[in-house]
Amino acid sequence: MNTRNNHRFTIMRTGMLLGTALSFVLTSVSAAELESSLARGGQLYDKWYAVIDADAPKASHPAYPADKKYAKKAKSNWRCKECHGWDYQGVDGAYASGKHNTGIKGINGMAGADTNTIINVLQNKTHAYAGKMDAADFTDLANFVSRGQENLDQYIDRASKKPKGNAAKGEVYFNTLCAQCHGKKGDQPKDMKKTLAKQMGNPWEVMHKILNGQPDEQMPALRALDRQITVDIMSHLATLPKKK
Repeated sequence: MNTRNNHRFTIMRTGMLLGTALSFVLTSVSAAELESSLARGGQLYDKWYAVIDADAPKASHPAYPADKKYAKKAKSNWRCKECHGWDYQGVDGAYASGKHNTGIKGINGMAGADTNTIINVLQNKTHAYAGKMDAADFTDLANFVSRGQENLDQYIDRASKKPKGNAAKGEVYFNTLCAQCHGKKGDQPKDMKKTLAKQMGNPWEVMHKILNGQPDEQMPALRALDRQITVDIMSHLATLPKKK
């Protein structure tokens, strides 16, 4: 191979390597951006009006059953989780009975669905979110519904409500990731109504909030980390004092 061809080969090989590296960076950035969108979407699912710093609706949600417990509490019945559940299974999951039961199906049937289809559902007359959020909000919420749901039965025993984790490992994770705000006993901040151990009565809610963060609070989302870390933390939380 002559000098000119050697030079041409070197340029081509360098270009290919740079292209591969650039493609990897772009893919990584795109994945990271998706994770942040999923986490924000999870917070919108929790309490959308707190995330976007809007006033909660005054009138009850049109699709919320008039004979159910929260029919006159718009702040509650406009939250996606109130009908569809923290485990995303609605009437087929933890909300099959009890004060949060509405008889409404979950969002698990929309897992993997096209995000534009989901946005159309969110904006239809039944869900009535048109005009209440902007395009970025709808995108994040639709991303969460399509790609952010977890099969929580993998991590939580439904009958006992116990997380399938290692409490000893969870203590290490909790003390380094969470205790600075929540205290080692899980009873902080002071305005937190229930200790973290007490909140473990609803492990699906706890896992949702650990993965996605707390709306309008400086709580990090652990969605980008291995799920077992979250489950181990939850197992540790269950060992903490229930009373402040």
